[in-house]
Formats: sequence, structure tokens, C-alpha cells
Amino acid sequence: MKDHVELRSGAYADSVTLLQVSRAVQAAPGVVAAQVAMATALNLEVLTGMGFEVPASSPNDMVVALRLDDDADVATALAAVDAALVPTRPSSGDTAQAPPRTTGAALRHGGPGAVVLISVPGASATVEAMDALEAGHDVMIFSDNVPVAEEVALKTYAATRGALVMGPDCGTALLDGVGLGFANAVRPGRIGLVAASGTGCQQLLTLLHHAGETLDGVGVRHALGVGGRDLSSAVGGLATREALRRLDADADVDLVVVVSKPPAPEVAEALAREAEALGTPVELGLLGRGQRDLTTVAEAVLARLGHEAPQWPVHGVDNTGPATGPLLRGLFVGGTLCDESMLMAAEALGPIRSNIPLSADLALAEELIVDDHVMVDFGDDALTQGRAHPMIDPTLRNEQIARAAADPATGVILLDLVLGHGAEPDPAAHLAPAITAARSARPIPVIVSLVGSDLDPQGLAAQRDALVAAGAEVHLSNAAATRRALDLLSRSEGAHQ
Repeated sequence: MKDHVELRSGAYADSVTLLQVSRAVQAAPGVVAAQVAMATALNLEVLTGMGFEVPASSPNDMVVALRLDDDADVATALAAVDAALVPTRPSSGDTAQAPPRTTGAALRHGGPGAVVLISVPGASATVEAMDALEAGHDVMIFSDNVPVAEEVALKTYAATRGALVMGPDCGTALLDGVGLGFANAVRPGRIGLVAASGTGCQQLLTLLHHAGETLDGVGVRHALGVGGRDLSSAVGGLATREALRRLDADADVDLVVVVSKPPAPEVAEALAREAEALGTPVELGLLGRGQRDLTTVAEAVLARLGHEAPQWPVHGVDNTGPATGPLLRGLFVGGTLCDESMLMAAEALGPIRSNIPLSADLALAEELIVDDHVMVDFGDDALTQGRAHPMIDPTLRNEQIARAAADPATGVILLDLVLGHGAEPDPAAHLAPAITAARSARPIPVIVSLVGSDLDPQGLAAQRDALVAAGAEVHLSNAAATRRALDLLSRSEGAHQ
């Protein structure tokens, strides 16, 4: 094999676009590996780890790194790069106004009251968000890797102006039925969500949407994401308070639901007191030891609205035989879904090792598959540095699925797959082959929670059917999927002692 690395000074495209370019080029004849990325420190580290030697560069340079078969033509591979980049470049004859390059420039062209969506590298997000707040706008900070001190500063300033900061690392929001970020397409209604969680919000959105297929009046009007750290001790629920105030004042919202990753106990207690003082009823869905899972919260919401919960659908049960080993391996793209499953599994199995552990002594180091029960959140900041979120790029998780399957101690593999706008257009096309490969040597049970609606662009039924055809058992409820995995392990426990 041979490597070709070149710098393109002054060329720029965002990370998602360059991920798509890299994928397209890697599919070209003779290309073994392709990485097209901006020359940031994190990306250079990734390239070095792949074995590429990158010349001296600056973050303003685009790196084109190709690994080719010995008989492959470099010029042909570079032509594939150029072809993949074409949609990102304006034509020389384009007379349309260039898009704004800063938040300030965008606000000069936008109307009053617009929500500003910020998706830039975390190191630059705070400056852009402050520009928007100073101009009197709410902001949604999609960016991750923003220091917590900067989050506190932004939200403290926003509180003085009655503004809302959604994020940082706010992956999902729904404003008057319009989705932002990784948002599912759901039926509107009179429920308002406040979410210190992205995929937890999506789980509630999709469960309530499914229930609303046969029940009148069930649907979500607003889902205000506040970032996964908002209910931490450091942030203290600054954005959650503003979101609750707004939903309480909205005459079209009859019930408010708060969903969160495990919050700081003192912040949760303060939140409960404040919720009781509101005029609009509030249902708290705060994950934690001894607390309800998100499906139970959805069922409580339905009960408040006078409805019985439906049977949550399950498909592919016939695929699933007994556990093939003593250990549970949960590999997630959604952090809150990982938290929920880990909390449930810890009650049944004892300590669970994780990169987002329930206690510091259970933290994983570099190895993501160890000789123990494991739950991994592949969307955690540490695993998204220099790479796209796993809802867009599933490569790292698929590699770990193969590792888990190769370990004879693995008894059940538990996965999630999250649909909606912003996610991979056909995620099952990437996950299904990984499941098929995992089950090729032995029939390891693979249980998947499929978080999506029938209105999502990927097509819920098509995604489900592809996973079932690959050998998975597919649940709409993550909690139900977890209970199924635990049941399989418990039933075969004696066989593996």
C-alpha cells in the first residue's frame, strides 16, 4: 500500500460535510482508507493514529490523506476527492449573496425573535452564543466540548435578559412543532418537554407519538433542550428554570414533563419545589437510582391525560435464543439511553463498567470492552473529539460490536438506534451488517431499542425490518429492551456458572 497526504490551504468545509466526503472517497476503487479533515489538533491526532504523516499545517488547512493499493492511481483518487467536494464550493459564476460567516453577520440579516442555532467547534461556541444573547436572541448550542464555566457564564447572563440558552451539547429541540438538531418528526399536541437530555427527550417524543396514534390529544408542542449538564451542581438548573417559566406561561401547554440524565440531588430537590409552585402540572422524569425509567414516565404522562398506556411494540422475538455467555454488553449512541439501561442493569447485575459510570470506581479507561458487564456511550465528548457523533458516523460502535461478539463471555448485546432529522439517512444499513456479522459465529442475542416515529425521514418500519432481518429483536421502548436483555441473562445464569 502507499500513502498520499496533501494540504489545501484556505479550503474549508464543516466536519459533517468532510465526513461525507471521506466516506465517498473511501468507496472509490483502489482506496483503502481516506480521511479529509481540517487540520485541527484533534484531527491531526486522529490522522497520526491512522499512520499518516502530516506536514506542518494550521487549522485553516484542509488535509487530504489517502491510503491506496499499490496499483491505484493517485490522480484518480484525488479526482474522487474533488468530485465529492464540489457541492460544498460555490461556482465561479454564482452571484448570490455569500452566507454569513459569524453569528453577528447572520443576525444582521435575520428577523427579531429568531432562535440562533450554533454548531461550531466548542472552543468558538461561547463567543458566538454571547453575540446572539447580546442581540436579544435565544440560542441553541449544538456544539459540544464547551467548558462548564463558560456554560454557567452564558446561562447567568441569559437569566438577566430573560433569554434561554439551550445547551451546550443540546442535540434535540422542538419549537412549536419544528424540530432542531436530532429531532424526531412527531404529532403535535399540548405537552411541553424540558430536557436535560437529547436521546431521553427523543424517547419520550416517540413513545408519546406512538401512543397518540390511537389516543386523542397526545402530542408534544415544545421540547426545550437545556443541555445534559444543566441539572448538575455546577450549573444549578439555570436554563431549566427559564424553560419551565416559558412553558407555564404558554396557554397551549396543559402538561409539562421534565426529563434528565441523573441530576445533582440538591438541584433535583430545588426543581421539585419550583415545579409545585407552577400553575401548569409538571411530571418529573429524572433518572437515577430508585427512580422511574423513561417508559414508566411516558405511561404516567398518559395516565395524567386520562389514557391507559398501549402495548409497546416488539418485533423479531423469534430471532432471540438464550444468552450465550454471562456478560451484558450495552453499546449506545444515546447517553441518556445508556444511563437508563445502566441504572436498570445495576439493580439486577451489580456493578456496570462504563465511560459514563454511575460511580468513579467503575470508569473504563482506554479499553471499551473489558471482562465485566459494560455500557458505553459513544456520544460522550471524549469519544466525539475529532469525529462526528455516532448518530452520523457509527464506525467506532460497529468496531466494538465486533469485539463484543468475538468475546465468548458476551451473553447479550444491547444496542440503540435513533432516527430523526439530522441522523444518518439510513442507519440500519450500517448497523444491520454489524449485527449479522456478530451473530455469524454463534447466535448471540442482539436486543435493539429503535427510537423513532413513523413520520421520521428514515422510515421506522423499514429500519425495524432491516434490523429484524439481520437477527435482532427490536423494541420501541429502551427500558423494555433492557428488561428483555436482563431476563435472558437471568434465565441462563445457571448455565454459565
